[in-house]
Amino acid sequence: MIEPIGNQYIVARPVYSANAFGEEHRKKQRHRKTFLDHLKVCCSCSTQKAKKIALSLFPIASWLPAYRIKEWLLSDIVSGISTGLVAVLQGLAFALLVTVPPSYGLYAAFFPILVYFFLGTSKHISVGPFPVLSMMVGAVVVKVTPSDSTAALEISNSSMSNNSSTDEYKLMVAATVTVLSGIIQLLMGVLRFGFVVIYLSESLISGFTTAAAVHVLVSQLKFMLQLKVPAHTDPFSIFKVLNSIFTQIEDTNIADLVTSLIILLIVFVVKEINQRYKAKLPVPIPIELIMTVIATGVSYGFDFENRFKVAVVGEMNRGFQPPIAPDMQIFQETLGDSFGIAIVGFMVAFSVASVYSLKYDYPIDGNQELIALGLSNIFTGSFKGFAASTALSRSGVQESTGGKTQIAGILSAIIVLIVILALGFLLEPLQKSVLAALALGNLKGMLMQFTEIRRLWRKDKYDCLIWILTFIFAIVLGLGLGLAASVAFQLLTIVFRTQFPKCSTLANVGRSNIYKNKKDYSDMHEPEGVKIFRCPAPIYFANIQFFKQKLIDAVGFNPLQILHKRNRALKKIRKLQKKGLLQVTPKGFIYISDGFKDSNDEMDNNEIEELDQPINTTDLPFQIDWNTDFPLNISVPKISLHSLILDFSAVSFLDISSMRGLKTILQEFIRINVDVYIVGSDDDFIEKLAQCEFFDDEVKDSIFFLTIHDAVLHIWMKKDYNASKFTPSQEKEMKFDFTINTNGGLRNRECQEKFNEKAIPEVS
Repeated sequence: MIEPIGNQYIVARPVYSANAFGEEHRKKQRHRKTFLDHLKVCCSCSTQKAKKIALSLFPIASWLPAYRIKEWLLSDIVSGISTGLVAVLQGLAFALLVTVPPSYGLYAAFFPILVYFFLGTSKHISVGPFPVLSMMVGAVVVKVTPSDSTAALEISNSSMSNNSSTDEYKLMVAATVTVLSGIIQLLMGVLRFGFVVIYLSESLISGFTTAAAVHVLVSQLKFMLQLKVPAHTDPFSIFKVLNSIFTQIEDTNIADLVTSLIILLIVFVVKEINQRYKAKLPVPIPIELIMTVIATGVSYGFDFENRFKVAVVGEMNRGFQPPIAPDMQIFQETLGDSFGIAIVGFMVAFSVASVYSLKYDYPIDGNQELIALGLSNIFTGSFKGFAASTALSRSGVQESTGGKTQIAGILSAIIVLIVILALGFLLEPLQKSVLAALALGNLKGMLMQFTEIRRLWRKDKYDCLIWILTFIFAIVLGLGLGLAASVAFQLLTIVFRTQFPKCSTLANVGRSNIYKNKKDYSDMHEPEGVKIFRCPAPIYFANIQFFKQKLIDAVGFNPLQILHKRNRALKKIRKLQKKGLLQVTPKGFIYISDGFKDSNDEMDNNEIEELDQPINTTDLPFQIDWNTDFPLNISVPKISLHSLILDFSAVSFLDISSMRGLKTILQEFIRINVDVYIVGSDDDFIEKLAQCEFFDDEVKDSIFFLTIHDAVLHIWMKKDYNASKFTPSQEKEMKFDFTINTNGGLRNRECQEKFNEKAIPEVS
């Protein structure tokens, strides 16, 4: 019964052990579904289920009929045009990261939008090239593409025998990797593996994208300086690229350098203005478009290509290329890299989509996103595009300019289509250094994530460590191996956190039923003779020894050592009695010393095993108080602990190995007369122990209690204390004690009256 009194409450109920609670409150009989039950539900068919599946596979059927033309169309048109212009420029710029001709970046900006329009669940992200993903694809292209000296020979033996150029082979590699990553994403979506993104923490994503931004920065330096830098993909490649750049720094094209620096400066300034005054600006200033138009006009008007020997975009293919089939040999060589590209692409797209879904309150489906991105990449790769995800800046433009649905996305695709079919030739005089500068202009947000380190250090040092090591791994090992190493380290930190949990000793706060870490509060009351120990993590094979050591540190002694010493002492006491040196009288024990010497011979294995056994004094005509003073060479440490409470409310599971270790720990305490209680355990936890035959005559299932306070009250009642009053009570406790006079004289064993005072907390 619960009675509220103001802001307090009084609870009146019995003290519950797990068994007592189960007897008073019967559990319902629940049918636990088996794998076959789930399979039947999955394979069942109905009209409603078919409709639900169709709507989930084609989300457009849900939102398009509800489209508000009068309210949303104008906003979507404005957003689509703005986003399309940005998509054109980013497609050209990010193609340089893939090391393919810039015109093919337009395909990567066009085809993914078409598929995502029908299959995607996010209303606001702009699907297309993403710098980190482009960098990862470019690394694979460089790794797989043969060097200039062997290109002709190797290409002639491949499926591209009709094309002998290195560019064509690079396009084949990029397209094949894109198709393969799309297949991986599609399979993951069909198999409902959308949950895989949860293994990529925010700290890992932040550190990885920051490192990728550094890679992008270094890779674009050769275009800004117009240097011939050999490609490197092995670990430490970023340092090799920097070494090549600095050794050729004297060959820098000054026109390209000056142009790119001016573009970078203007883009950074205007983007800062857009960010600072975004509430006042109707739409962000399209600085990329403005600078592209100006740079193209200046380059064409002053003939930069011939006068200053700058590198320009060059011939832009009009129209679309015929679809191609992926190369199976490249499939085999790039499977691991494609898997990383698939995961990163989905990770970025889902993260951005989640932000907008929370902001505008609509659901997104991770598995459907995988299907949409997978088919987008398969479609794009078939037409010589490269892997797509979403760019943060491009999605930001689509959302900030008023985009309401993917109608804005399809309109942006129309803008890209116009450039592909009709206006592409106008961009032919544009310098590649300008595209490189525009690509770097989109990295400001990623590079500014360095400031995350201080925030993470204040919040969680493990997360900060994940960020730092992810950044280092991705910089040193490259993006592919760096991502794998980062995920492995992140999972390892989970092992560290559970393998070395922060165990604590609890005490009563303010004489209530609340128990907290006794180091945290001043008004703490630890029950006399009772130790409450909390483990805040699962117990398994890797941390059971750590758990045992922390428990020993908390109680202040090793129960196994106490057990051994008591058994040794008991053995000596039996020898004294058998030799007639220890006699029992109505008043006590008489011991006469006649030169008795105990043997210190080494014990054999059987004798050592006997020390681990429970203490058995049934053959003795007296009871032994192990906290008394022993004579001669009998040394037994005194312990004041009589009850140990283990708070397992945060222990979610035990494996078989830890189960055996836990039982051994409990037995060691029980055998030295320390009662052990476990509180807060889930019913499934107790059932699992019972199924594994954990309980026996020593370790019984009656040790489980619902709460810490239930166990504490049970201990007091067991010790014959009156638990219903706050006033201390005194009870005479008759104990027979024995002592042995070391000088051979007589010393009576007398009955002593011992008074124990206990303050019983008042639950309020």
